[in-house]
Formats: sequence, structure tokens, C-alpha cells
Amino acid sequence: MSVLAELLAVVAPPSCPGCRRALMRADERLCATCVRGLPWLLPGCARCGLPVHRGSACPAASAAFSRAWAPMAYQGVARQLVGALKFRAALPVADLMAAHMAATLPVALRGLDAVLVPVPPQRARRRARGYDPAGCLTGALGRRLGLPVATCLVRSDRAGRQVGAGWRARQEAGRIVVRVRGAPPPRVVVVDDVHTTGATLDACCRALVDAGVRVVAVLSYARTL
Repeated sequence: MSVLAELLAVVAPPSCPGCRRALMRADERLCATCVRGLPWLLPGCARCGLPVHRGSACPAASAAFSRAWAPMAYQGVARQLVGALKFRAALPVADLMAAHMAATLPVALRGLDAVLVPVPPQRARRRARGYDPAGCLTGALGRRLGLPVATCLVRSDRAGRQVGAGWRARQEAGRIVVRVRGAPPPRVVVVDDVHTTGATLDACCRALVDAGVRVVAVLSYARTL
């Protein structure tokens, strides 16, 4: 750690992106309490990413993607980290989230030799934020895994925020409109921060499959249970 970093930590202590308390060291990225509170997910269904199914059938049985995975449950500290990236413009959090994803990525997904593709933002939301959370996360993950990133998806609908929308509303035909720009790579892993019902991820994957992509999987940082 540099002397300058230590001095800056004394003058303006960095805060934990999970709980916003001051960090004790300038090189810390998450406080010890939040590290212990990370809601790691147990291995579960390879298709939908859930540790257990509430019903007898996999909710992603008819999805366009073949595999889904996330290292965290969307609760507690993981939810706070996602919120810091999406709503507080804490861009360095993307690298921390990518580190969690890369460190525990299943062998089956690591060996796909695929191109990472971020879930596209709505244009109005991208302009309002000034950055793209999924794009930041995908770029950080690509650097850690040594995989290329392609922004070959474009979203053109104006649907409201997914937060708080029920399953039926999210699945409504025409709510999410995604198209492929240019020639997509043959093997793709679509990346997003949170996997909820999977409606957005499925729309992205269907657009890719329709464009000729042979293998499509999805990665997210957190999964709603």
C-alpha cells in the first residue's frame, strides 16, 4: 500500500460499500462484518440457478438460455453492493462483484470459451445515470477471466423499472424488446447484476438464439430466491 493511500485514508476514510461504515485500512474493499455476511448461494439447479425449486418444475425450463448461475443470494450485503453500483454510482464495486463471480465460477461455465455480453440498458436510463451498471460489471469480469466483451445487444423498449414488478408484468409480451446489433459470436454468456424472474435475461438470450448463436448461458452477481 502506498504512503499516499494511507494518508488519504486518515484524512478521508473510505467507506464500506455494504454498510457505509469507515474502513480501517486504505486497501480494504469490504469491512470484515460485511465479508462474513456475504450470502453465498449453495450449488443448485444448473438451468435456473436456484438452490431449490419452490414447485416441481424448473422455472427456466422453457428459457432460451441453457445454464444460469450466480454466486450470491439477492439479500443482505449482496443487495447493498448491487444498490451501490446501480443507484449510488459506486463504480469500483463492479470489480469487487466481479472478483466474487470469478473466484467461484463453475467449471462448466469457465470452460465455455465464450464472449461476455452485458444486458443492455434502456437508453433513457443510461443517459440519466451516465453509466451502465451491467456494462461495468461485464467489463470487470472480462478482465478477471481474460474473456472478450461484446456489446452486441440493444434494448429499445420503454418499460418501467423491473423493481417491484410482479412475475406476470415482467413476462408480458412486448414489455422487453431486445435486438442484436451486428454479427454476434457463436458462444455467449450474458451478464447482469441481478437475476430475478429471468424475463430480461430470457429476452436477451432469445434475441441471440434467433440471430444464430449456438450456445447461450447467463451469469449474474445475485439471484432472487
